Amino acid sequence: MGDKTYDYLVVGSGLYGSTFAYFANKAGKKCLVIDKRPHLGGNVYCDNIEGINVHKYGAHIFHTSNKEVWDFVNSIVQFNRYTNCPVANYKGRLYNLPFNMNTFYQMWGVTTPEQAKAKIEEQRRAAVAHLNGGDPQNLEEQALSLVGKDIYEALIKGYTEKQWGRSCTDLPAFIIKRLPLRFVFDNNYFNDIYQGVPIGGYNKLINGLLQGIEVRLGCDFFSNREELSGLADKIVYTGQIDEFYGFEFGHLDFRTVSFEQEVKDTPNWQGNAVVNYTDREVPYTRVIEHKHFEMFGQAVYDCPKTVVSWEYSTEWKPGMEPYYPVNDAKNNDLYQRYKNKAEREENVIFGGRLAEYKYYDMAPIIEQVMAKKDLLFTKKTL
Repeated sequence: MGDKTYDYLVVGSGLYGSTFAYFANKAGKKCLVIDKRPHLGGNVYCDNIEGINVHKYGAHIFHTSNKEVWDFVNSIVQFNRYTNCPVANYKGRLYNLPFNMNTFYQMWGVTTPEQAKAKIEEQRRAAVAHLNGGDPQNLEEQALSLVGKDIYEALIKGYTEKQWGRSCTDLPAFIIKRLPLRFVFDNNYFNDIYQGVPIGGYNKLINGLLQGIEVRLGCDFFSNREELSGLADKIVYTGQIDEFYGFEFGHLDFRTVSFEQEVKDTPNWQGNAVVNYTDREVPYTRVIEHKHFEMFGQAVYDCPKTVVSWEYSTEWKPGMEPYYPVNDAKNNDLYQRYKNKAEREENVIFGGRLAEYKYYDMAPIIEQVMAKKDLLFTKKTL
């Protein structure tokens, strides 16, 4: 470790930073984890309100087909059997998601896969014919050519325009490469073998990962960069890569979300954890009723109140919380410039959605660290 106090300074206590610190600690490395927020866990942090674990930064459902990853997280905290089955509300009518036979029945009254396929193919043919032999030039044309007019207008168009803050005709076609259609009556959103939520909330997962590791909260890396960097041989950086380099080439763009939250004096307000509002006129994108992530059956009614969050998608500006990378050509080119510079760093590891400018589900973050741990924590390497 030379004359430094720590082997690793981990900047950010989200899932990447916490998982990295866990495996480093198990390998005998000394870590200091810092976070500018007053709490651990990054965006998976939960507030406890009225006995309910509230996903402060939006709904998080863990899902994977990697048994090693699933066994690992369950060795830290047991996960429940929550299955993600969101519902879409379009102008007061409810549709099951993802697009499956329940959706097609609700949309058209069809009852067999053959009937549903025929309806979709009829609408797809009309959209493809409209292109007159050309390729889709925007998201709207791409979606219409994949699923047809009815599904697009009710369940894709308005929601997507709210998410991105611009018309579907102004969004590139590559954003939607495919739209999965299931010709079975199955509302399970994910195809993964394993899914669930930590019993007791995500704070238990993060606290378990960081058990026995020194943590400093309310500690902004950039407010005291030189001193903090001098404490450790290596830095594990999970924040915005453009900020790490002082926005030398310019700001990367993000979308961000905000929430309105209310405690309702009823045990069951909407009957589902997540309801998406897909018409453009409704300003929010979805409504989350948090108790349904962890309370099932009679337990829902044993807890007399419920906590509901309305989620709004907005354009990101510096100083706001960055959520979703805008992976268009302009931003990808800008990120590549930062990445090229980062690859020349000998003593810095960049990881996670902000440092890699890439949207990640939770399981791949853990999988990524697990895949690297044997290489990272040997004497001859990072």
